[in-house]
Amino acid sequence: MILGVIIQVTAVKGSKATVQFIIGRTITGIGNGINTSTIPTYQAECSRTTNRGLLICIEGGIIAFGTMIAYWIDYGASYGPDNLTWRFPIAFQIIFGIVLIVGTYFLPESPRWLLTKDRHEEGINVIAALSGLEITDPEVQLQHNLILDGIKASGEVGKPTPYSALFTNGKTQHFRRLLLGASSQFFQQLGGCNAVIYYFPILFQTSIGTTPNLALLLGGVNMIVYSIFATVSWFIIERAGRRQLFLWGTVGQCASMILVFACLIPDGGKGPSAKGAGVGLFTYIAAFGATWLPLPWLYPAEINPLRTRARANAVSTCSNWLFNFLIVMVTPVMISSISWGTYLFFAVVNACFIPVIYFFYPETRRRSLEEIDLIFAKGYLENISYVKASFDMPYLSDQEVKAKAAEYGFTDADEEFKMGEKDSGIPATQNSDEGSEKARRSDSEGTLNVPPVGDEQDFANSSFRRG
Repeated sequence: MILGVIIQVTAVKGSKATVQFIIGRTITGIGNGINTSTIPTYQAECSRTTNRGLLICIEGGIIAFGTMIAYWIDYGASYGPDNLTWRFPIAFQIIFGIVLIVGTYFLPESPRWLLTKDRHEEGINVIAALSGLEITDPEVQLQHNLILDGIKASGEVGKPTPYSALFTNGKTQHFRRLLLGASSQFFQQLGGCNAVIYYFPILFQTSIGTTPNLALLLGGVNMIVYSIFATVSWFIIERAGRRQLFLWGTVGQCASMILVFACLIPDGGKGPSAKGAGVGLFTYIAAFGATWLPLPWLYPAEINPLRTRARANAVSTCSNWLFNFLIVMVTPVMISSISWGTYLFFAVVNACFIPVIYFFYPETRRRSLEEIDLIFAKGYLENISYVKASFDMPYLSDQEVKAKAAEYGFTDADEEFKMGEKDSGIPATQNSDEGSEKARRSDSEGTLNVPPVGDEQDFANSSFRRG
């Protein structure tokens, strides 16, 4: 990212500056893509069950703070000379890049990654450090053994995961889990977030009729609101759960878009009702910041199994940026062509998310990564909805996770991987140690032995079956 920034800010008019700028932007984009696909995975694999949601939501919330800082820097730079207006905001990114490099230097590797590379001593040290225990503690040894069981069953030892593994099903349901994670990422963009974030001042000018400077100031205030509400999920993610935040966030976004387009219809959006549209844009960003901003970074990182987690998370992140690009490109065209119809479109799209989330998104709160694997095995083997399986399965301890894995037949890696390939129509060409993830490791903290709670516990009838 730093290299790309340097290439951009050194562009000089008359020396193929546009080409140089595009090259720099591309390099920066590649670096940012690597970061955004890697960091949630790293956090998920290093976190405890009780704080995984919080830590990844903090990462998602920090996006809002970064956006706010960038916006106000842009606003301030707009009063400077021409070169300062664009060079300084771009160059300022280097500061955060340096902080990231220095901070990463002091962080350990994920214990699961270390153990897949047969670096057992380092892996045990990291497990002990994350648990706050001595390396000789029985709990550390149990964690180490459970992770190794999962690695051996998944065929991860020293070998890269082929992309074909993403399209297998069976007890591990790789493909379904890929779709769940990727859908949350592109739903985030299709919901219209960047139509509001990127074009907030333009929307106020063109749709509501404010002056340019007032529109810019309101855009800055919008970013402050965005940042404040981005912290909401930090306090409720493990209480409310992923599904309820997804659902309530979608309802809030849909209602906000309805308010915007309804207030823009009278007088072509130039009358007194236009102020209501402004309120709708603010309520939209509040609902988005509290829910849909962090959740799509959390859900793919925890819903995908060890074998495919890195590649599936990369695919999910790629879908996010592709649809980000799409929405940013089409929004100005939509505003000029159909005016308030743009917001009606986003309201309808948000409404379409609700049944998908309700019927197909399993709940993962307070679950270890290994328990999430067992949820999908339960749904597949018992021929029930995976949402129902997520509520029916009690919370498991380390020993119970291992026993349940054996009960579901996660004993032969080759047999399971071939089963998944057969179900998905992909030839079984991998060796036995390349099978799907089976024996489950446990989270670095013991799990609560309490039944799942929530209004949705009795949900999911038998019409929604395994894929």
